[in-house]
Amino acid sequence: MADQGEEKLLIRLHVYDTDLSVRIPREDEEYYRKSGKLIDDIVNSYNKIFKGRKSDKEILYMALIDIALRYEKEVGRNDTEPYDDLLKKLTAEIEDALKS
Repeated sequence: MADQGEEKLLIRLHVYDTDLSVRIPREDEEYYRKSGKLIDDIVNSYNKIFKGRKSDKEILYMALIDIALRYEKEVGRNDTEPYDDLLKKLTAEIEDALKS
C-alpha cells in the first residue's frame, strides 16, 4: 500500500502486556521496534519496583514521565540556538572588521 508515495508496513509490537498492530512507514520500522522495546523495558522496570503498591495506570504514567524526561534532556543537549546566536555575533563582528 502506498500513501502519498510512502510505502507502509504493518508490524506487531509487544509492549509490556499488550500486542499492538501499527501501520508505519517502512523506513521507520527499526525506530518503532526500538521504541517498543524501550517502553517495554521501562515499564517492566517500574513494574518490578511498584507492582502491588501502585496501579498499572500509575506505573504506565511513571514510565511515560521517564521517557518524556529522557526526550526533553536530549532535546536540551541538542539545542543549537546558543551557538547560532554566537555565530551571528561573530559573523557580524568579522564583517564589521572587514569593512574597516
